[in-house]
Amino acid sequence: MTQIGVLVGNPRPASRTWHAALALRDAVRRVLSLGVSGAGPLVDAADLAQEVFAPGAEKVRAALAELAKADVLVIATPTYKATYTGLLKAVLDQAPAGWLRGKVVVPLQVAASDRHALAVELHLRPLLVELGGRVAGQGIFLNESELASTPEELTSALVERLDAGALNALVSAPELVS
Repeated sequence: MTQIGVLVGNPRPASRTWHAALALRDAVRRVLSLGVSGAGPLVDAADLAQEVFAPGAEKVRAALAELAKADVLVIATPTYKATYTGLLKAVLDQAPAGWLRGKVVVPLQVAASDRHALAVELHLRPLLVELGGRVAGQGIFLNESELASTPEELTSALVERLDAGALNALVSAPELVS
């Protein structure tokens, strides 16, 4: 069964980015026709912030190991200074080379202004590809104003924005991974 994991790199626990990432996870479930199945690990990097630079960073490594069990990962971040957060980068820096190899990744970036709409493609996507991730279609950009909708409305809107063909093709063809 396909498992969908979530990693959110917002320094604020249970942030709006967290809720947007859960809505995107639900949208991916719909596109892949998984219904309520497909539950995978959920990691809020805010819960790891105190340990991310600690020697060994055991909790961070354990969280990354859990996320590695998922087939599809939603990786979300708010936009700080026109790019992803330092916290997300610090967590991902703990990942071994090729950590995302074989994983389908759906990047999500949230910002206060549409001026940052390209950040998901210019900054977040290349980071995830460097780690071996296969990004299905374009990354998802959300303006903070879109977060005012209900979770169900947001999920439905995100279903429309996902590249369903690319997502289904990547999930059903893991053998295409080098």
